[in-house]
Formats: sequence, structure tokens, C-alpha cells
Amino acid sequence: MTSAIEIKDLHKSFGDLEVLRGIDFQVAVGEVVCVIGPSGSGKSTLLRCVNRLEEPTSGTILIEGEDITDPDTDTDAVRRRIGIVFQRFNLFNHLSVLENVTIAQRKVLGRSKAEANEIGLANLERMGVVEKAGEFPRRLSGGQQQRVAIARALSMEPDMMLFDEATSALDPELVGEVLGAMRTLAEEGMTMLVVTHEIGFAKGVADRVVFMDEGVVVEDGPPSRVLVDPEHERTRTFLRMVLEGE
Repeated sequence: MTSAIEIKDLHKSFGDLEVLRGIDFQVAVGEVVCVIGPSGSGKSTLLRCVNRLEEPTSGTILIEGEDITDPDTDTDAVRRRIGIVFQRFNLFNHLSVLENVTIAQRKVLGRSKAEANEIGLANLERMGVVEKAGEFPRRLSGGQQQRVAIARALSMEPDMMLFDEATSALDPELVGEVLGAMRTLAEEGMTMLVVTHEIGFAKGVADRVVFMDEGVVVEDGPPSRVLVDPEHERTRTFLRMVLEGE
């Protein structure tokens, strides 16, 4: 099994607060791994370390076998292979949807306008929002904006995608369309590391589910075990609270 992401004894502290306390796990090429857990468990910090948006305190992160925690590594080059989608859409309001999807292609990858437009339009169509290419973000719903953000990340042709609570800022009726877009990517074989509170999505789409609490991995396994018959009481308590709240 080839690893897209391999994390070894990862620690991250902010001052005296240790947020990640020795994380170990892998994501195989083509695998979908959903990370669940209570607020403050370190899920988003883990994701940001994988993309080097946060500097790990110690430990090792390998991306396709390359140690991105090595000071000699070209972090920008590695980061171009990793797409990331945040809670907030981070679209440029003064640019059209198509311009949002093509600007990084042209400035970072050096693509021509014609090539960037062709790739951008293909990914907007893939995400079901190609008819919005000429609109400005403020004219779109939150779900449409998030699908544009996913199309923008895909247009950089990454080897893998990270999702940090991509639906948590959306109104409930818009969540399904974004989860549907993410489900399509999973079915296409995209390697995905997904921080989510959507238990139904994790159960239906993930190859593995990782439950984190207080900066450690408590449980890691297939959804059929972790979500249906967890081994640990902490996992059972969390799932009970989440499912009761739905």
C-alpha cells in the first residue's frame, strides 16, 4: 500500500498548550479518511500541519514519501500537490467565479489564460456550477461558493485533497450539495483527508475513520467498526452526543 500521507509522532504546541500529542497514521493513495472528534481535539491543526500552514513542534510528515518537515524541502512545491478547502470559501469578491478558479493557475503554475480557462471551466462543470462562471461570488449561495472553492483547488491538479469542516459554515439545506460534490471526488479515486462532523458522510464515503480527542488518535478503523461498534468509551460517548443532536 503506497502512502500519500504518512504522519509519525506529530506534536504541535501553541505556547504551553499542547494541541497534538503524538499523532501517527497514514493515508494511502486513493483512500478517503474522515477525521472526527469534539471541538478542540486538534483535528484542524492536524490538517494545517499536513499542508505546512502550521509548523509542527516535532515529528515527521511524509507526502508521497517526501519529508516536508525537513528544512531543505521545497515546501511550496510540495504544497502545490495538496489541495485544501476550508470552512470559509476565501473567494475574491472582486473577481468572477472563473477568474477565482484561474488566477492561481496563471500566477503559480504559469498557465496561459486559455489553458487556465479550459481547466477551470472543466472543474466548475465537474462541481455543477459551470453556469456561474461569469458571476461574482456575492451572487452565489454558500453551497455554490464552496463548490467553486473546490473547483479552484482541483484546477491546480493536486494529488490529494484536504477538507477542513467544508460544510460547517453552510445553512443546513446547502450541506447536501457540497457533500455530494465531495462524494463525486471520492468515487473518482481522489485521495482525501476530511475533517468533518457529518457522521453520515463518513459512514457512507470513508474507507477509514479516525476519532481524535485531546490531541491523540483514540480510534482508527473502518466506518463499520468505529462508527457502529467502537472499541473505546470516549468514541461511544462522542457518537451518542452527536447522533442525539441530529
